[in-house]
Amino acid sequence: MTKNLVLATGNPGKVNELANMLSPLNINVVPQSDFNVSEVAETGTTFVENAIIKARHAAKITGMPAIADDSGLEVDGLNGAPGVYSARFAGESASDQDNIDKLLNDLGSNPNRKARFWCVLVLMRHADDSTPLICSASWEGEITQTQNGEGGFGYDPVFFVAEQNCTSAELTKEQKNAVSHRGQALKKLLLELQNKGGL
Repeated sequence: MTKNLVLATGNPGKVNELANMLSPLNINVVPQSDFNVSEVAETGTTFVENAIIKARHAAKITGMPAIADDSGLEVDGLNGAPGVYSARFAGESASDQDNIDKLLNDLGSNPNRKARFWCVLVLMRHADDSTPLICSASWEGEITQTQNGEGGFGYDPVFFVAEQNCTSAELTKEQKNAVSHRGQALKKLLLELQNKGGL
C-alpha cells in the first residue's frame, strides 16, 4: 500500500530528487504546496533546528507524516558561510544566480576554495513526534572560478567534485543522487525506515 508523505519544501528540485528515491518504498512524496501549507520562518541557527521547524509545521497543517530537509553550502575560505543562510545568501528573495554571484564575489581570488554541502533530513510521523528520525550527510568539493553545467539547482554549477572531475551541475540526476549530500542522507533515512518496517 502506498503511503503519502508531505515534503516540507516549495523547491521543485528537492521534490523530484526525494520522490525518485522514496518510490521503491511505496512512499508517495507530496509537496506541501498541494495543501497550501505556508512557508514557515526558519529561525534556527543550525540545519537540524530548521529541518525540525519545517517538518513539524507541515505535519501539523496536513495531519500527515512530513519530511523536511535543511541543507546548505559551507565554504572554508568564508569561515563556513553561507551555511544555514545558503538559500538567502544574497537576500531574502535572491535567485540561485544572485547567490552564486555573491559567493564568487566574496571569495574573489581566495585560494582556499574547499567546500562541502550539508544535508539534514528530518522525518516526523506526526506534529507531536518527540523522536523524529534525523539523518545527515556531507559532500566534499571545492568552489570553481566559473560556472559549468546546466543540471541541478542552487550552487551546483560552481561546486566541483574531484571524483567525477566536473561540477555537480554536470552530473546526471542518477549520478548526483548516488553521491550527493541529499542522496547520502536519504540512503540513511531509507535504511532507518526499512529497519522500522516503513512509515
